[in-house]
Amino acid sequence: MSYDVAGKIVAIYPTSQKSATFQTREFAIEKTDEIGGRILTNYVKFQTVQDKTAMLDRVAVGDNVKVHFNLRGTKWVKDGREAYITNLDAWRIENFVPGTQPQSTGPQTQQVAPPPPSSDFDPTAMQTGDGDGLPF
Repeated sequence: MSYDVAGKIVAIYPTSQKSATFQTREFAIEKTDEIGGRILTNYVKFQTVQDKTAMLDRVAVGDNVKVHFNLRGTKWVKDGREAYITNLDAWRIENFVPGTQPQSTGPQTQQVAPPPPSSDFDPTAMQTGDGDGLPF
């Protein structure tokens, strides 16, 4: 399932090579909403994987963007302990001016489906080595 959110980029991190065939890159946006006369600010961190990591070379901290992403969840079980991990996998980033419609980077006549999950995903490459088996 695909979602989108608009905000200002506040952080872009270097590419992380998780294994010989799997890489990720994270970034964060600041999303500000006015609700009931109050300004609420949230910070949302996304990840890109594989060839999508290059998308972040076209944007910079301070840019206003619309991020298209998939919501993905994983159940992690080790030594009888369960953990749930949620990832926001960005697959498209558009620049835009707040208060306007974002400029589309693709044809106007067809919707582009999000890419399928990568078969190169290697959850063991995400282990931190601290012995609990959790990737964080």
